[in-house]
Amino acid sequence: MLIRFLAGIAIFLATAPACLAVDINRDDVAAFIDAMVSEHDYDRAELERILSAAETSQSILEKISKPAEKVLSWAQYRPIFLTRERIQAGAEFWRENSAMLQKISEDTGVPIEIMVGIIGVETYFGRITGGNRVIDALTTLAFDYPPREKFFRSELVQFLLLVREEKMHATDPIGSYAGAMGRPQFMPSSYRAYAVDSTGDGKRDIWNDWADVAGSIANYFVAHGWSAGKEVVAQATLSSRFSGPPPENQLKTNATVRSLSEAGVMFATGLPNDSRGRLLTFDGSDGNEYWVAFQNFFVITRYNRSVMYALAVYQLGQAIAVEVARDVS
Repeated sequence: MLIRFLAGIAIFLATAPACLAVDINRDDVAAFIDAMVSEHDYDRAELERILSAAETSQSILEKISKPAEKVLSWAQYRPIFLTRERIQAGAEFWRENSAMLQKISEDTGVPIEIMVGIIGVETYFGRITGGNRVIDALTTLAFDYPPREKFFRSELVQFLLLVREEKMHATDPIGSYAGAMGRPQFMPSSYRAYAVDSTGDGKRDIWNDWADVAGSIANYFVAHGWSAGKEVVAQATLSSRFSGPPPENQLKTNATVRSLSEAGVMFATGLPNDSRGRLLTFDGSDGNEYWVAFQNFFVITRYNRSVMYALAVYQLGQAIAVEVARDVS
């Protein structure tokens, strides 16, 4: 059954037209409209107008089927983000926004290097924010991508509530092929839950206001359990007496500093012995790399559920911090 299902998806991707206007009379779309009207008191005529203006996109379906985190090795993934140009751009961004970033870091406990690491990986400091209308991305994936239609229909609900609350035009917001928006690439549910107005101007502007962007990212991390002043990850070596199970790159801790050390994992940390962690392995350009990831590392994976993503954010932020410190010294 799985093979038939996957084959059907492949055939659909190969034969679907490039763009197609959403049919609001289609059974699943009509049911969605009914639910929005009954559950959220959405104006039916307005909702039909919005969805009629949306288009499903073949290119979105192709991109969602092969995200970089799932098709690239660490040796291929890391160089995308850890470039000299991106590090220098991050240092320039840090210097230009130093006072704002420092205040947000002091208020939230989220280090500047983590905020700039996120912005650098997500949008290259605002240079790459996506070229799809969010309404197109979400309707495409909500109604024509069965593997994750439940998630994207929920995000479509959140987006429609968001544009009503923020008094936006639903066809204006631009974002990624998955519907992530603005400089921090927030999904609609994250925007509604975690975006903040850091400037006090009455708007949560994650497209144009760097203070709102950084403040929203920091708020997201705090809400997901960031521990101020705690370590994120430590590079490790497996000693000859290593007796633990082979590392599995899962998204939660399964050991402690003590148990990992007793199993023959060698790493440096100032965290207490009972601190939670997990041994991870990455297929680097010079062979396997081993890292012990602590709780804050897994908070980063809440932003994007990938250990490669989290390590790229951490390493980019650290590299930028080094560049900024070099300028000061």
